[in-house]
Amino acid sequence: MAITEALERRFDFEGHDTDLRTELVAGVTTFLAMSYIVVVNPAILAEAIEIPGYEQGEVFQMIAIATILASAIGTLVMALYANRPFGLAPGMGLNAFFAFTVVISLGIPWQTALAAVFVEGILFIVITAVGARKRIIELFPEPVKFAVGAGIGVFLLFIGLQEIGIVVADDSTLVTLGSVASNPSAVLGVAGLALTLVLWTRGVTGAIVFGILSTTVVAWALTLANAVSAGTLVPEDAAAAVRSGGAAGFVSDAQFDISPLAGAFVEGLRDVDPLTFALVVFTFFFVDFFDTAGTLIGVAQFGGFLDEDGDLPEIEKPLMADAVGTTAGAILGTSTVTTYIESSTGVEEGGRTGFTALVVAGLFLLSLPVVPLISAIPTYASFIALVVVGVIMFQGVVDIDWHDPAWSVSAALTITVMPLTYSIAEGLAAGIISYPVVMAANGDAGDVRLGQWVIAAALVGYFYVQTSGMLAGAV
Repeated sequence: MAITEALERRFDFEGHDTDLRTELVAGVTTFLAMSYIVVVNPAILAEAIEIPGYEQGEVFQMIAIATILASAIGTLVMALYANRPFGLAPGMGLNAFFAFTVVISLGIPWQTALAAVFVEGILFIVITAVGARKRIIELFPEPVKFAVGAGIGVFLLFIGLQEIGIVVADDSTLVTLGSVASNPSAVLGVAGLALTLVLWTRGVTGAIVFGILSTTVVAWALTLANAVSAGTLVPEDAAAAVRSGGAAGFVSDAQFDISPLAGAFVEGLRDVDPLTFALVVFTFFFVDFFDTAGTLIGVAQFGGFLDEDGDLPEIEKPLMADAVGTTAGAILGTSTVTTYIESSTGVEEGGRTGFTALVVAGLFLLSLPVVPLISAIPTYASFIALVVVGVIMFQGVVDIDWHDPAWSVSAALTITVMPLTYSIAEGLAAGIISYPVVMAANGDAGDVRLGQWVIAAALVGYFYVQTSGMLAGAV
């Protein structure tokens, strides 16, 4: 009882209109929604990271351990320093850029790529400490701030529908309706999604958690009963391990010695080409800056944390958590750590304080001894959460003045460019660039702040670097 009261005081449950049970459920929900990163991040980075004397499976587990530790560190700072219910982990998109563009395509050593992430993290710590990051985010146009939530909602929907198998790639139209009826995992995913939406509509606490776990249980039950072949509803290697040795056979020994990976960034700082290194740092910096800003604002809007100007009070604190997480991640051996859009699943369950984040961090650490167990949750099951929250986040569009040209253009671009480019940062950048241009065209250039023009110009430069092939030419 004394511990509960101490937690209530420490995280100010009463002031945030929440309680211990709600925060616990919210933390579990967020963790389940983002736990896929423990498997996905190593799968991506292991394509680029090769360590002499170690097999790829061992490198995979090293990166998984680094992913868990970096996520826990960043999320702990978010919990204890920022007191916000946001989870952090190595960012999707940024890890792909790290592996496939920087290391594989450009031929830059993975140690040098980690060094670039480390430098980026240090830069973030410095500019966050002096308040520069907060002031830049406050310069974001109002319509962009209010559109971010809906944009993230569309993005979440798009990701979730793809992972479940409802939306698939198509050579003619890029995307189309998948063959759901002939795809067992899609059928089960749709059933799990329907159950989750019904429970959420009925106001059931923990609806998203129940939807994910019930879908996972049914998938494993059908697999172990031989109703479907291994690999159809659950990962094939996981099913094989369970069938051969039971649950114990599934939890193999993890590669906990990450010394060949941790600290490798130091080697990457030696003998670097200044121009190439600067361009890589520049790209990491811009993508992470705007990706994190967009996620924080979007999830904060969803949770009702924003003030009347569309700003998140004391935003420098969650920004510092992101900066510390990125720096720690680079030291441990993983790509840029950022705030996760999946945090919105916990916010939807009522998470309002850092205790939600503390639960997420704790669950990450608890997963260390049983790293393989994380893959027991099929990807399509965990992504049910994204579809549900994506639908809910559409409510943000009501705050946009669609009759004002500057608002409608910048908001529409923010919302649509995010899913179409698969990047929160790109959508945010499109909205920020378009706002002063449309304002000027409408005769309202005097109402545009100088800082907004500067940010727009900087983003044009970022887009040029990203799309001109300059990075490849510098190598």
